[in-house]
Amino acid sequence: MSTAIQIQNLSKAYQLGQIGTGTISRDIERWWASMRGKEDPFLKIGEVNDRTIKSNSNIVWSLKDINFDIQQGDAVGIIGRNGAGKSTLLKLLSRVTAPTTGTIKARGRIASLLEVGTGFHPELTGKENIYLNGAILGMRKKEIDRKLDEIIDFSGVERYIDTPVKRYSSGMYVRLAFAVAAHLDSEILIVDEVLAVGDAEFQKKCLGKMGEVSQGEGRTILFVSHNMVAIHSLCRQVVLLQNGLVAFNGLAHEGIKNYLTQNNSNTSNSNIHSAIENLPNDEAFKLLTFTVHQSETDGFEMYTSKPIEVVINYDVKKASLGLRIGFDVINNETEELIFRTFHDEQFDEIIETKVGTYASIVTIPANLLNEGSYSISLSIGIHNVRWIVYQHVKCNFKLNNINGINKIYAEKTPGSIKPALQWVTK
Repeated sequence: MSTAIQIQNLSKAYQLGQIGTGTISRDIERWWASMRGKEDPFLKIGEVNDRTIKSNSNIVWSLKDINFDIQQGDAVGIIGRNGAGKSTLLKLLSRVTAPTTGTIKARGRIASLLEVGTGFHPELTGKENIYLNGAILGMRKKEIDRKLDEIIDFSGVERYIDTPVKRYSSGMYVRLAFAVAAHLDSEILIVDEVLAVGDAEFQKKCLGKMGEVSQGEGRTILFVSHNMVAIHSLCRQVVLLQNGLVAFNGLAHEGIKNYLTQNNSNTSNSNIHSAIENLPNDEAFKLLTFTVHQSETDGFEMYTSKPIEVVINYDVKKASLGLRIGFDVINNETEELIFRTFHDEQFDEIIETKVGTYASIVTIPANLLNEGSYSISLSIGIHNVRWIVYQHVKCNFKLNNINGINKIYAEKTPGSIKPALQWVTK
């Protein structure tokens, strides 16, 4: 298998604030260095892309000394927090911008889907933009003609294909843009998280198409997403970026685990309190406290064999019809929603909650959730009116199998739940 993309010592620096060195002679020196492919002589050394650290320099390294290879036919996920450098990397690979230092060697034509509207001319129709994108990729009209019906059918915008794309919704734009990028003859397909604009059905369709072109046609795919389920289903390899550096490069399941561990460290009580304090004021409701705990544990290191108690304390400042107090339980390792529950599920009709102070308490049974990392995220609102708290307040916790039902076998059972079912063998 040949190498499709080779990245060596790749770095990208951005200057904050006013552009320029302050003198004409230095500006000319910087220009002359760039013309010869040399590094900017006025860049400062050692700055990293960490938004949590205040710096005195006006230079930020969005990427720093990136090195990795991608083999032909591989589907590779680029993951990391916001600001880690993912989109910058894709722009460098797509030649939208030039690197400050380092080299990129790519074999074959590259089709990119980076942002809504990238590569489309708003005054041209959908059909005309298909031909424009094909021409940019170096395809002849006859080649595009053979793909045209397939592209239009996949996009689902046939009715509007002769309408200027400036009148398209963002979802229609993305549908057509992805259809063009996926169906035209390019050896490398680069897709940023722009697919999040589309509906769930179309996202599933896109993932299926990317899997088809990677495994069936041998095309190379680079895919940026915060959806770890999508990354895991499509990609064999992931590159994890952190503050502009490569933190991990390897098998997808290991990289996803590293990312989620980095992104879902245990939440302290002070963090929960701070999240509650930062909630916007609501005329009818005020969240007071939110705790998740087990008896005889420290509250964040818990066991599968014990029930989990969730306590939500709140003030109702105005009588509310259809107030719903609930939460989501999410598997942090896969980012899958395990279940959602509300306090009014026990009632047969919508009820009115009077003014007062309340405590809603619910117990998650022992031996239901499997060992692993989870979060409980609050979902509170007025039925069919508005959300008051929607996943802004959450508690992360880990469940261990110590003292659990599986006392013989140490390995973890697959899945997010592991109920203690009673077996009878006759």
